[in-house]
Amino acid sequence: MRPWHILAVTFTNKAAREMQERVYALTRSGSGGGGAAAGAWISTFHSFCAHFLRSEGERHGLDRNFTIYDEDDQKKILRECLKELNLDEKKLRPGMLAGRISREKDQLMDAESYAIAALASGDPNRAMLASVYSLYQKKLDRALALDFGDLILKTVDLLENHPTLKEKTQERFRHVLVDEYQDTNRAQYVLTKILAARHRNICVVGDDDQSIYSWRGADIRNILDFEKDYPDPKIVKLEQNYRSTAPILSAAWKLVRHNEMRKEKKLWTVRKSDAPVTAEQLGNEAAEAAWVAEQIAELRVSRRMDWSGFSVFYRTNAQSRVLEDAFRAARIPYVLVGSVRFYERAEVKDVLAYLRLIANPKDDLSCKRVLNVPPRGIGKTSLEIMESAAAVRALALFESLALPEVLAELPSRARAGAAGLSGMARGWIAERESLSASALLDRVLSETRLLELLKEDARTDPDAAGRLDNIQELMNAVEEFEEKSPDKRLPAYLEQVSLVTDLDSGDKKSPKVTLMTVHIAKGLEFPVVFLTGLEEGLFPLGESQFSQEDLEEERRLAYVGMTRAKDEIFLSCAASRRLFGQTRWNLPSRFIEEAGVRMKEAASSPENASPEPAPRALSGPFRVGQRVRHADFGAGRITDRSGSGDDLKVVVVFDSGQWKKLLVKYAPLERIR
Repeated sequence: MRPWHILAVTFTNKAAREMQERVYALTRSGSGGGGAAAGAWISTFHSFCAHFLRSEGERHGLDRNFTIYDEDDQKKILRECLKELNLDEKKLRPGMLAGRISREKDQLMDAESYAIAALASGDPNRAMLASVYSLYQKKLDRALALDFGDLILKTVDLLENHPTLKEKTQERFRHVLVDEYQDTNRAQYVLTKILAARHRNICVVGDDDQSIYSWRGADIRNILDFEKDYPDPKIVKLEQNYRSTAPILSAAWKLVRHNEMRKEKKLWTVRKSDAPVTAEQLGNEAAEAAWVAEQIAELRVSRRMDWSGFSVFYRTNAQSRVLEDAFRAARIPYVLVGSVRFYERAEVKDVLAYLRLIANPKDDLSCKRVLNVPPRGIGKTSLEIMESAAAVRALALFESLALPEVLAELPSRARAGAAGLSGMARGWIAERESLSASALLDRVLSETRLLELLKEDARTDPDAAGRLDNIQELMNAVEEFEEKSPDKRLPAYLEQVSLVTDLDSGDKKSPKVTLMTVHIAKGLEFPVVFLTGLEEGLFPLGESQFSQEDLEEERRLAYVGMTRAKDEIFLSCAASRRLFGQTRWNLPSRFIEEAGVRMKEAASSPENASPEPAPRALSGPFRVGQRVRHADFGAGRITDRSGSGDDLKVVVVFDSGQWKKLLVKYAPLERIR
């Protein structure tokens, strides 16, 4: 077997790099001195597809100089679509629309197919989305741009509609390996199935208990039904866990085994520990956050740990604020993962827009971003004149900057600014094939005077100093890319930047506690983890009634959070919580009990005390913890009670996922011994 017959795909750049490094380390000691790894293709799904489309798409009508639009770019295009279609942006949020369109592409539903389906359905909402989707796609096509969903959709389309190309690709990749298979969506599933169809040498690695991304298209059935697609596979259970201690794994397994849609397995470890998994109930969210901060401060001293050894997880981003407040008050350094990322900072995106325009002069979005950066006197009216002229002539916006008849309509300052930008950019474009990415970046920063202007502002403006630091860090990033990549040209760098994820960058200079949602935590590990907000309605997230599928995914998410901990994990909840502008009283999450963890009530400081005492467990014929059966709702467990005699009320969490507050006098409850 030749290494170039191997294709290995995963989901993040970080995972792909680790795979590449491990393969190299395993093969470099052989006679090939590392050559055995050189020909194997190891990358993310999107990186593979981007490279495939650039190398093969041109023969089938796709320009290889396409731009890859990120989520922010998508939203800007969708705002334009809403404006042109006279639709209300307040009701149809661009972020929501971007997500809907991405999900349709994950299902291999292009704009034309979706429009046909919407028409057949007679659903006015689908018809509206179809009109937005169609216009959005036209704008992408006109700008020679692809979004993330297009990368896989168009790759599948090429393979399905060009038999010779499909056979060539299948012969090239005779062995297909897929990491994190439980996270694949339909488009990724179909792509791997096409690639493996000829030789049927496919190896997938995954854990159905860690399938937590259905909201972005992942389908757990891909891994659960693998044997149906490939009968008689060799199944290897990797049950030894090298990360967590036995108490952590035991609690996590007790939790996840309540799911019905799973393959039977139980992780084990040789790592023993006397530290039990504990759960604390605090009065409210402020008390919970203060307790977390206090525990971390104490553990750092008693265990002689670094701040970076701690991480705090939560179910929703809205929960981070109170934690941040508590950490600032306690002078605990922290980093919030999932906030404004480096490549999304305005000044960084400005410079990248210049580079993207050089790589693809038809990219109207990038052209609009740089028109007035630095200021060139090109205002809204001048932009409308240029856009109108470009539309009438079927030209890209950048092309209109060189037309004398268009420039003549602009005010003098705008005319000079547009002509100057056009002249500079055309010079860069002429040299884009001969210059490296860093050389082009130097040209842009020098000729636009962006770096010089920032340096002048930074002498008196702290914000400008921060922006200058970011631009200088971008220069470092380009140089680091060129040191590692054999292809040092601009398109290769832009492709790498376009495919970067939340955790591929970040400040690693000083130790900090990490704050993040549980979804972002997947794939990471920390010595000590705090899993917060474990309350009914918050985690599991939703109303009192859950579908079985939703509840099981929430349970898998809690399982993922617990198994990120190496040495210790602390679970916590609040009796009351102010979230999304409302204060509500919550029951502790059923996940705490399912994990076999005993709940404790921690003392709250006076200033953070709950306005009411947390409910107390009482004894009696219907006591807290008692298993009961209801004629309509089935079996469940009492989690709270109040009143007495004829006024005795109990809260029951039923095995179905429902929970009800019932008046015992009238409720048909029977105790289960």
